Amino acid sequence: MKYPFVYPMLLPLLAAGISCAEQTGNGAASPPPPAAEKKETRQAARKKADQAAMAQLETVDYPCSFDKSLQKARCYFAKGDSPRPLLVGLHTWGGLYKQDCSRCARYCIDNNWNFIFPNFRGPNRNPASCGSDAVVADIADAVSYMKRAAKIDDSRVYLIGGSGGGHASLLMAARRPDLWTAVSAWCAISDVAAWYDQGVERGRRDYPGHIVKICGGDPSKDASARADALKRSPLTYMNGASRVILDISTGIHDGHRFKARTGSVPVSQSFNAFNALAKPADRISPEDVAFITKEQKIPEKFGVPEPDPAFGKNPVLFRRQSGLARITIFEGGHDILFDTGMEWLARQKRGTAPDWSGGKVLKKGAVELAK
Repeated sequence: MKYPFVYPMLLPLLAAGISCAEQTGNGAASPPPPAAEKKETRQAARKKADQAAMAQLETVDYPCSFDKSLQKARCYFAKGDSPRPLLVGLHTWGGLYKQDCSRCARYCIDNNWNFIFPNFRGPNRNPASCGSDAVVADIADAVSYMKRAAKIDDSRVYLIGGSGGGHASLLMAARRPDLWTAVSAWCAISDVAAWYDQGVERGRRDYPGHIVKICGGDPSKDASARADALKRSPLTYMNGASRVILDISTGIHDGHRFKARTGSVPVSQSFNAFNALAKPADRISPEDVAFITKEQKIPEKFGVPEPDPAFGKNPVLFRRQSGLARITIFEGGHDILFDTGMEWLARQKRGTAPDWSGGKVLKKGAVELAK
């Protein structure tokens, strides 16, 4: 045997070389997968889980007391014989019951909650939609249906929605506060007439055009149309929401172009909803609201709010609580953090004081709201 004294010293190195060769076939160790590949893998896994959750939902027809019609919804019924929480999720401005509601569905399936995602007259394109009496009845009747069809824990009935769903969430908090333990409204429209004016000012044709169809005229010129817009606005009834725990959240860049996207609901809509509920000392002045809405930043005089781990990569920039209401302005645009909202809702229980504490760290981030 050649080099009898060198061989033992080389043995571990030779073994390592063989190991690497087995991994790659060329004697080199396999490089770790690039970050982009890992992200794609996570996204693929999330998409698969979302599709699996949607597949577990049932499509139902439930009776609506407004016009005796049958309205469609997607549902999940919790397992077991014990009463479980109910989450009502609301679609966006242009959505309907078929819209992707996988984030809500997954949360409810994972936590064994009951869930319903009603149509409430579909996209906001006609007088029957957008905060009409039919819409209010449809959402209330969805709760009644679930209470007949499943065992519901009455102390834990929750509502969540963003954009047009945020508008409907605020409206239901104000007009039917008796139904809810707590409501989570994101990027919400609180004043339809003002939103029409804001859309026209920004040169938009889509949403102002929808409002003309809904209200039967131009709210800025037609007194009847403006009165109809106000009837569909949560602000008109906001005092009623003082009886329910309400969390209002929005991204500071909403209403502006942000990361190649254009937000549609200025933050003033959320501020005005909060101010309608807040004690005088807790209200944000019109001047500050105008500054934040235009400049997309919080004045230094407000200081830095306590961090909330549940907002992750979308840190809280401004937060204020008054009575049973809270407003949160976070780094983001026309976005909703579904899991953040649902994790907050899960901590609320009827008959107990609101839990305004920071949430836990969550892996899922913001979702840009669909039109």
